[in-house]
Amino acid sequence: MALARSTAGEGAVEKVSLDGESLDIEQVVRVARQHAPVFLEPAARLSMEKSRRMVQQIVAEKQVVYGITTGFGKFSNVVISPAQTEQLQKNLVMSHAVGTGEPFDREIVRAVMLLRANTLAKGYSGVRPLVVEHLLQLLNRGVHPVVPEQGSVGASGDLAPLAHVALVLLGLGEAEYRGKRISGAKALAVAGLPPLTLQAKEGLALINGTQLMGAIGCLAVYDAELMAKTASIAAALAVEALDGLVIAFDPRVQRVRPHAGQVRCAAHLRQLLAGGEIASRSAGPRVQDAYTLRCTPQVHGATLDAIDYVRGVLEIEINSATDNPLLFPEEVEVISGGNFHGQPLALALDFLGMAVAELGSVAERRVARLLDPATSGLPAFLTNHGGLHSGLMLTQYTAASLVSENKVLASPACVDSIPTSANQEDHVSMGPIAARKARRIIHNVQQILAIQLLCAAQAIDLGPRRNMGRGTARAYEVIRAEIPFLDRDRVLYPDLQKALALVQGGHLLRAVEDEVGDLE
Repeated sequence: MALARSTAGEGAVEKVSLDGESLDIEQVVRVARQHAPVFLEPAARLSMEKSRRMVQQIVAEKQVVYGITTGFGKFSNVVISPAQTEQLQKNLVMSHAVGTGEPFDREIVRAVMLLRANTLAKGYSGVRPLVVEHLLQLLNRGVHPVVPEQGSVGASGDLAPLAHVALVLLGLGEAEYRGKRISGAKALAVAGLPPLTLQAKEGLALINGTQLMGAIGCLAVYDAELMAKTASIAAALAVEALDGLVIAFDPRVQRVRPHAGQVRCAAHLRQLLAGGEIASRSAGPRVQDAYTLRCTPQVHGATLDAIDYVRGVLEIEINSATDNPLLFPEEVEVISGGNFHGQPLALALDFLGMAVAELGSVAERRVARLLDPATSGLPAFLTNHGGLHSGLMLTQYTAASLVSENKVLASPACVDSIPTSANQEDHVSMGPIAARKARRIIHNVQQILAIQLLCAAQAIDLGPRRNMGRGTARAYEVIRAEIPFLDRDRVLYPDLQKALALVQGGHLLRAVEDEVGDLE
């Protein structure tokens, strides 16, 4: 995928070009969150034109081909005349836009639009380049279809959510523009586009695919990667606060059980603690710590490996043809298959949710140890005025509630299936549910980690003064720059919000990496 750099105005803006083959997660994030402009590669246009000519020939010759000259799903045995082709495609989009619930966040809708454009750009779907250009124009001009969160079973793809996107191209449905909800017709006017009249195959191509699952998954795995590194920082701060033993992170221990994530996490901890007293201390009378400290590489490392696996699945998926049927111009053949089925993503996203939930589970146990004088050796609930003041007691309650919620959310969606379309579509993936659950779990764990950081900083202030590692010292400085020491009880939820912002925005991670280098 080529990257072009705009020189117009102040500050260069990196653009993303779509060729259907080489989109990566970082580019998805840049388009979804930073509104990077997107354009279609000329080679992709040529590929699309080849498959489009095949569609035109099928219609002209009145061949019976699923989705082009027939109805859909259970109606695949109903042949549609050429005169009814345009109405068939419009009817498909209108009838399938049956989503319900709250609208998705703007960033998810942007990612969905990008991914749908990219899969169509591969040239196996038979749509005109004009269709993709219209989609990109909406994206580039900040016009975002209103897409309800619920209604997709993940096969045949994300039909209902994608239909809500396609509606706006027809001048129907609703869109969000500059914070206001407007009609699809007005949205097109804002974008300076005429309503599309869909031709043969184009309605089906717009709605048949896994782009909702993929969009949520890309943003989720990106956030999970950043959060996993932040979890290493939070764990290292807990080691400092609880006077932990760093020998458990020794490279020799990892070498004899060389899971990649475990090796990486142990290296993170050594990197963060380097230069501090506990990192250079010889063994004392205590020979080992509780699992929440000692087994950090093993627990966090397994999550790192899971996230890597999910990234691999997503980067295949977002550059795949997930339409049906697929057109192969070189072989002059149309094949009806099942690439719309979301099972690869459903399994991966359930795995992501479970893996990330474990970061929250172990972090909450560290919070409990920090607050309990029996395990920390520090004042109860990290206050010098216990009784009159409660200190950070209730932060553990909040963390515990989020961990419990995550246990429910981590129950896999992918093992369920309810047949649809009169048993024509008799096994579905429920991947969109897995995706939404994983995203919710990530948000919960971000808050749990924020609580752990808050408690660790307080514990460090109440403990014996010692030189900290370069990474942990910098993390402590960043926290204290935003959140002062808790000397007396105060309204605490603003502290939690500030700590959460440090985690979600990546500010804490960037500051620490500026000090010690990247946590690879």
